[in-house]
Amino acid sequence: MEVSIIFKIAAVGILVSVLSQVLKHSGREEHAFLTSLAGLLLVLYWIVPYIVELFETMKKMFQL
Repeated sequence: MEVSIIFKIAAVGILVSVLSQVLKHSGREEHAFLTSLAGLLLVLYWIVPYIVELFETMKKMFQL
């Protein structure tokens, strides 16, 4: 796993957190929820290939 992906995830987390708090305090809780959901989906889009690779490696390791 690349180290840069960890920094990307951290940056998205910080950005989403700040945007969510600003939106909640301005009374737009629906937009804050959608912002959090968009951040989660973006991170999942980045992480899914690594998860697939992990399961393929485990499958190869346990095959006889």
